[in-house]
Amino acid sequence: MHANLNPEENIHIFDARGIARRFRHSAIFGALGALRSGETMRFINDHDPIPLLTQLRERFGDYLTVNYRERGPNGVVVDFGIVGLPGE
Repeated sequence: MHANLNPEENIHIFDARGIARRFRHSAIFGALGALRSGETMRFINDHDPIPLLTQLRERFGDYLTVNYRERGPNGVVVDFGIVGLPGE
């Protein structure tokens, strides 16, 4: 996996591989909840987070965008974005 870790404007890197599995979902929800409209969290993980995607869509609805940048046997890189939040 060759994730681009260079900071880009409005993109925040979240490497879940260094977080204990039992804390990952809470940390991800917190990080996404801190994003403002137009910001992206570049999520790096050692596996495809399919069950998590369902939970995120339930919590954030149409405000969440999901864009796989890399998807393979060694892990994934996903850009999670927040768009159109009311009041922003």
